[in-house]
Amino acid sequence: MSGGVDSSVVAGLLVEQGHDVIGVHMKLHDAPSHPSVGAKRCCGVSDVLDCQQVADRLGIPFYVMDLREAFKKAVMDNFADTYLRGGTPNPCIQCNGVLKFQVLLQRAKALGASHLATGHYARITPSLALQMAADRNKDQTYFLFPVKQKALAQTLFPLGGMTKAEVRAQARRMGMITAEKPESQEVCFIPDDNHTRFVREHRPGSEGAGNIVDQSGRVVGQHDGYWRFTIGQRRGLGVALGHPVYVLSVNADSHEVVVGPNDALNRAYLRANAPNWYRRPSAGEVVQARIRHRGDLLTCEVMEASEDDLVLRFPKSARAAARGQAVVLYSNEVVLGGAWIREAWDAE
Repeated sequence: MSGGVDSSVVAGLLVEQGHDVIGVHMKLHDAPSHPSVGAKRCCGVSDVLDCQQVADRLGIPFYVMDLREAFKKAVMDNFADTYLRGGTPNPCIQCNGVLKFQVLLQRAKALGASHLATGHYARITPSLALQMAADRNKDQTYFLFPVKQKALAQTLFPLGGMTKAEVRAQARRMGMITAEKPESQEVCFIPDDNHTRFVREHRPGSEGAGNIVDQSGRVVGQHDGYWRFTIGQRRGLGVALGHPVYVLSVNADSHEVVVGPNDALNRAYLRANAPNWYRRPSAGEVVQARIRHRGDLLTCEVMEASEDDLVLRFPKSARAAARGQAVVLYSNEVVLGGAWIREAWDAE
């Protein structure tokens, strides 16, 4: 239970269905609140109080699990270190797809639970693969690709067939205090949304100043930390060239940031590693790929799909594929699997 409307409704629906429900809230960090964020940040003290009120209304036991150490290793350390390697981290995948369905699931089983039920907008097929949520605007399968089939067998997604409006209507029907609560948006452990500050404080002593160069190698500016930049970024570059430029690459060794025109972000090929497969596609198979949350589904051809690597070809190019993000493959609504992007290029 996060303290939001989704997990509140999940608990309420399961109680109504006759299940023996235990409410669990994850204490993940000690980041202070920030006045500019307010209710849009999850995992604060007010969220715990909301969870307790919902649990009391439903008459279910409620526990707060201290997962701060596990969260620091799986999410916060990974976030800072990925930026320091010149990549673009995705903390929501690390938290949702990794922490919750490994550490939290194990803790839940220790309490005697048979299943872990969450408020994610996703579905599970009879063959134990992820399937897109009925509400495509809320679909969260991109975040969940690392979840293993063994974990899916012990998981419930009661909201997978519902729209957000229907969820809020259920919350109002149940008299939930969270019925009109706004959704969390920012990275929960960075309440001011300043990832540059976080990296400096989390990894003190890191040196990152360097040059901003164009595609020819001409120096067009300087920066005070290469981890400030991500592939496809346009704003906040600190350079004025008389035309729009975007970040094309970030070199963690030289601290060099390369900028160029928008069309230079297009890539025909992509390589990713550490895949998690529900059904491994065959070489030559045409599938759909998503390279960022809520990004377009891109048609691509599978060039290689092994237990270790994935190589894709995009006939119409993929824009701003960033190392450290994920690529998730779909066949119609069903997730085939996903992997972590390592590199993208234009020609074989």
